[in-house]
Amino acid sequence: MRRREFVTLLGSAVAWPLAGRAQQPAMPVIGFLSSLRPDRQVPTTRGFLQGLGESGFVEGQNVTIEYRWASGQYDQLPAMVAELIARHVSVIAAVAGSAPGLAAKAATTTIPIVFQTGSDPIKDGLVSSMNRPAGNVTGVTRMGTTVEPKRLELLHELVPKVPTISFLVNPTNPAADRQLQDVQDAAKSLGLNLDVMKASTESELLAVFENLSQKGSGALLIATDPFLNGSLLPALGTRYRIPVGHFDRNQVAAGALMSYGASLVDSFRQVGVYTGRILKGAKPTDLPIMQPTKFELVINMKTAKALGLTIPPGVLAIADEFIE
Repeated sequence: MRRREFVTLLGSAVAWPLAGRAQQPAMPVIGFLSSLRPDRQVPTTRGFLQGLGESGFVEGQNVTIEYRWASGQYDQLPAMVAELIARHVSVIAAVAGSAPGLAAKAATTTIPIVFQTGSDPIKDGLVSSMNRPAGNVTGVTRMGTTVEPKRLELLHELVPKVPTISFLVNPTNPAADRQLQDVQDAAKSLGLNLDVMKASTESELLAVFENLSQKGSGALLIATDPFLNGSLLPALGTRYRIPVGHFDRNQVAAGALMSYGASLVDSFRQVGVYTGRILKGAKPTDLPIMQPTKFELVINMKTAKALGLTIPPGVLAIADEFIE
């Protein structure tokens, strides 16, 4: 850069705070804290921004967003929360599992927090009441962990001759032990053997599918977990010809056999709506925990055909969507 250009630029930077900035009120800042990395959360982040828009806020126009991505490293969340607090954010949107919400709750009792999780927020310790959350915390739950027994039952109906179903869980998820117990109880009631597999990294995930392939596993149920919602799963299921039961419809669109659960994108949209309402003056205690009103069964018919599966009439009758 030439010296004259640098002086001109410096002069503009000095003049701007004295003129332009003084004329415009400071925009509120949202702290967006996620347990995932940004490329794993594009559709859901769009859902969040949509919800903000429904509340009258547009990023860059009348609100600023500070993004923090833990990329699956839950131990980094406390430091990220501290950064957001130092940035004087007006509200923290803690999304993609209970861990971000718990980290934010442990760090501040004054900054409003809106969480998004797939598990039971009362059992996780995020709130003590669904209708009247206390303190500075409210949010949205998909209650995905509570329907995992039903998801196991539906997967069993799709592969009725399979005596053992594998269950993949992320051991770093705070809800992992509860998930495992619920699914083990459901497997026992269905007369199924349950083969528990664990993965919290992509290398471990690859090893799981290699192991399942060697065992000749008949089906795999995925636990509700942000890390286990990656694009790698459907591809691995297709490669190793393993019927995969998931919690997210998008995974079925990508090649998994079936999913059963509430809309993930819509839960993020609701977080955006609540965040916007708080920016307008609402208190977290006045915003009840949002829960899903509908769980949808989605089946990929192309995957079923490739696996040589015939969908039972009873399952066909209750399915909400078929992907060809």
